[in-house]
Amino acid sequence: MTARTLLLGATASIAMAASAQAERGSDGELRLLYWQAPSTLNPFLSGGRKDSEAAGLVLEPLARFDERGVLTPWLVDEIPTVENGGVREDLTQITWKLSPGVTWSDGTPLTSADVKFTYDYCTHPEGGCAHQTKFDGITSVEAPDAQTVVITFDAPTPNPHVAFVGLESPVLQAAQFADCLGATASTCTEANFNPIRTGPFVVDEFKPNDVIIYSANDRFRLEGKPHFGKVTLKGGGDAASAARAVMETGEFDYAWNQQLAPDIIKSMEASGKGRFISEFGPTVERLVLNHSNPDPSLGPDERSIIKPHPFLQDPAIYKAMSMAIDRPLLVEVGYGPAGKVTCNWVPAPEWHNSDTFDCDEQDLEGANKLLDDAGIVDTDGDGIREKDGVPLKVLYQTSTNAVRQDTQELVKMMWADIGIETELRNINASVYFGGDAGSPDTFQKFYADVQMYSNTFGGTDPQGYFGNGLCDKAPTPEKQWQGENISRYCNPEFDALFEELKTAVGNEARGAIGRRLNDMAIEDGMMIPLVHRGRVSAQSNTLEGVVMNAWDSELWNIHDWRRAD
Repeated sequence: MTARTLLLGATASIAMAASAQAERGSDGELRLLYWQAPSTLNPFLSGGRKDSEAAGLVLEPLARFDERGVLTPWLVDEIPTVENGGVREDLTQITWKLSPGVTWSDGTPLTSADVKFTYDYCTHPEGGCAHQTKFDGITSVEAPDAQTVVITFDAPTPNPHVAFVGLESPVLQAAQFADCLGATASTCTEANFNPIRTGPFVVDEFKPNDVIIYSANDRFRLEGKPHFGKVTLKGGGDAASAARAVMETGEFDYAWNQQLAPDIIKSMEASGKGRFISEFGPTVERLVLNHSNPDPSLGPDERSIIKPHPFLQDPAIYKAMSMAIDRPLLVEVGYGPAGKVTCNWVPAPEWHNSDTFDCDEQDLEGANKLLDDAGIVDTDGDGIREKDGVPLKVLYQTSTNAVRQDTQELVKMMWADIGIETELRNINASVYFGGDAGSPDTFQKFYADVQMYSNTFGGTDPQGYFGNGLCDKAPTPEKQWQGENISRYCNPEFDALFEELKTAVGNEARGAIGRRLNDMAIEDGMMIPLVHRGRVSAQSNTLEGVVMNAWDSELWNIHDWRRAD
């Protein structure tokens, strides 16, 4: 199949018929509402999904995942495999062939040199890259000719389709970012806010943490697409107000990430102006436990890197914290049918879903006994347990969102029942998930004991996602606070097992190792999983062509979106 055929995806037959006579941009303006406002259009400088999704309208990878999680050609005509000669038989090399005729929005051709440059950019020793695990195990990226990209690995790699694949690993234009390598990456405001692009839209105006105005890319490779001539992506507010703007007032066409209570969703649907669409992928709402000491009396480096946490690495404590949580209640109150109880970091696909842990029921009695047996008791009668004289007091932070604040309040009460005092803090989502290295409030800095959020991975193979637990992937000042290992968890056994995953062949073998990595992270207190979340967004009834995708960006096929007749 050609890239054009596959790009049309599940909406192909409808879209081709509808667009036979249509001109590019003929459907006017599309209005999107992201209550977590984007702060950059360079996904390599942010771990926030809001930024990667906004950038996805303009920047593209070589391949991405469709709504079933199937790898799909994007800037290439064919996915390299052993069978078609694109992957070396010993699995140490993959060769991509760029589709001919693809141009950047400035009219220059996309070439393999741009792909190689992107690798150099993200792996530069002096610069931070929020998605560096995408390039783990690669020894070189070469461009033998303008259309050919050759990636060589340090060992046989059964899953070679990671770098330059999916929402978080697009291709940057070498000419635009040439002076943005290393420590200068975050200072290139024009490039980071207005990247030259191959995608269906171009950026007309970008106000960080506020609004982005896009217009149709006249050089986009698919004839007659995108259907919309203009896109306004408005940021800010909250999930409920964003949903109302689609479902009740009709001011917007699409509202992303509707983390709303079930009763609110039901009442909004009664208006008849839109509908909520959802799909389950591997997204998990979790509590991340800080393995460093966030004491504000320490310096900023010590606070996130050097000194170990005074009590959160004690298994009795973090296991008791997990046992005290009533997960079915959290699902009932905050998620309804869009949530499921999970004990796992990676609950999907099924062959990676471990059955080691049981967390379907709250166990306050068992949690208290575990702490008592470990000698972690209340010695002064104030209701707060101590470990080695340190009171079990935690600062628990997350983004500002009604469901998350409800969860915080419930967890705080549950932890009080086992002698842990909890201070709650919520931070504006645009700041919390932003990439500003100067802000103390990002989830990468993690100036708290516990923090809550969800994230996910593209496709159905979580190899790169498990890389979030590697010792060397912790955010540091030297990396401009970029890095995926937010908890600062470090276990050499985990790192060694990850190396085994990189060379394992077949779902059965890879799933077995993946489940062990999952179990190790949970057993070692890297995180406490809470809820397996479905992805939910609000769509106007005046919009057609939307295909919800839990394995990639929700906007993955935005070039096929159109106004309903």
